[in-house]
Amino acid sequence: MSQKKRDILVTSALPYANGPIHIGHLVEYIQTDIWVRFQKQRGHNCLYVCADDAHGTPIMLRAQQEGITPEQLIADTWTQHHADFTDFDVAFDNFYTTHSDETREFSELIYNRLKEQGHIHSKIITQAYDPVKEMFLPDRFIKGECPNCGAADQYGDNCEVCSATYSPTDLINPVSAISGEQPIEKDSEHYFFKLADFETMLKEWTHSGHIQEQIANKLDEWFETGLQDWDISRDAPYFGFEIPGAPGKFFYVWLDAPVGYMGSFKNLCEKNGLNFDRYWARDSTAELYHFIGKDIVYFHALFWPAMLTGAGFRTPTAIFAHGFLTVNGEKMSKSRGTFIKARTYLDHLNPEYLRYYFAAKLSGRVEDIDLNLEDFSQRVNTDLVNKVVNIASRCSGFIRKRFDGKLSAECAEAALFQEFINANDAIAEFYESREYGKAMRAISALAAKANQYIDDKQPWVVAKQDECDEELHAICSVGINLFYVLAAYLKPVVPQMISKAELFLNTGELPWPSDLSPLQDHTINKFKPLLTRVDPDKLAAMIEASKESLEKIAPN
Repeated sequence: MSQKKRDILVTSALPYANGPIHIGHLVEYIQTDIWVRFQKQRGHNCLYVCADDAHGTPIMLRAQQEGITPEQLIADTWTQHHADFTDFDVAFDNFYTTHSDETREFSELIYNRLKEQGHIHSKIITQAYDPVKEMFLPDRFIKGECPNCGAADQYGDNCEVCSATYSPTDLINPVSAISGEQPIEKDSEHYFFKLADFETMLKEWTHSGHIQEQIANKLDEWFETGLQDWDISRDAPYFGFEIPGAPGKFFYVWLDAPVGYMGSFKNLCEKNGLNFDRYWARDSTAELYHFIGKDIVYFHALFWPAMLTGAGFRTPTAIFAHGFLTVNGEKMSKSRGTFIKARTYLDHLNPEYLRYYFAAKLSGRVEDIDLNLEDFSQRVNTDLVNKVVNIASRCSGFIRKRFDGKLSAECAEAALFQEFINANDAIAEFYESREYGKAMRAISALAAKANQYIDDKQPWVVAKQDECDEELHAICSVGINLFYVLAAYLKPVVPQMISKAELFLNTGELPWPSDLSPLQDHTINKFKPLLTRVDPDKLAAMIEASKESLEKIAPN
């Protein structure tokens, strides 16, 4: 099936450069990576960029705590993040940082264009100020007693006990979380983006198929209450980009974070000789997709399209929001100890297990998914090892020993092979629409059919019968060919396992199955284990190691 080659640019939300990657983050990066790998396997020109989100007060303060510069902190964090993503086979075409010349230039360009058109204004506001540290305090850096229920040690924006939301000035007995001193109130000039200027455009954009319906409905609540001006500035001291023509004022991290998508792509363009405008100009025909968590939809589906439109750039083709990860039914939380760092996982378990498990659970809807560790082991062992890998291991031995590793000259079950190929349109549609769980179920059903074929034909019995070599050859060759198609379907999800399968099959890179024909009179290599079963001892060790590491992690 020939199809038009698409130009696609894909991003994931930028990980914050103030801490390690954990498996909750990986839901998004693995989901995106699978989608990108699928598009590339189909022959599309698909590029995947990301960057560390490297600015803000938390980074500045943590660097001070550690006695290093913010630049050193973000460089060290970038190295750790890059290693974690690489080891989980998240294959960015470019993984960059927002603390870059490219992101600064686009942030200033967008700001200046918005300002020229009257979409930026300034006004004096009153904020909490730490007289000891001589800095204005973000809400999360003020603590006190909840004005609603009286709970102690609550943050300045919401209560974790009764869930009330409030202003930091409402806190009872407030103190700075940095110095412990009582904040004072102080006036400062701030810069604001007039989001309401784009209300008509945003109402149309959010209901034109660019975001999931449930997200569009949620955003309607913001329109009903009226779009508010957005404070895009922060006072020194602050780690970020200084606002042009406003000494001592810096862009709020959420202004330059999405601009980091453009900065990372511009960096890739400069390295690879690509055309930036082809993807970002207002009249671009390329596709642009953002994969994000449901908690940052407001920034991506209102502020970001408005900023881009006002500055003369194109808006995203679509924004794909996903839910959160729970572990064994519990919300992930540092304080409760129900999160596992990416590196802790990698120290104990194969990353392919998690990639497959997330794929088996993910849909195109904005739903939380649960990592149930018992189900995790069972699903990986059953679906991948017992069903898929087993097909190759059951048939390859006979091919190697009895037929010098060469498959039969003809496919004895051409109709069955074609049935596996014919599933490609449906499975491709599942991948395209991010219905990975449905894709995995469809592939698993084919694997069950392949195993049933082998069970029915009983090659181990045929092998003991005289003058049945041709039949044995035919059965095992069909089994290998069915595995060949399954491997191609699974390539976006478990790339390491399929890379080993490609070596075994002696085929080179597997294309999407629509382009496959049976391997006939073809020599395969010696079979080596492609994936081992989940070791319960290693799983238990990972959980234990996560408990230990939690004691060493300071709260953000």
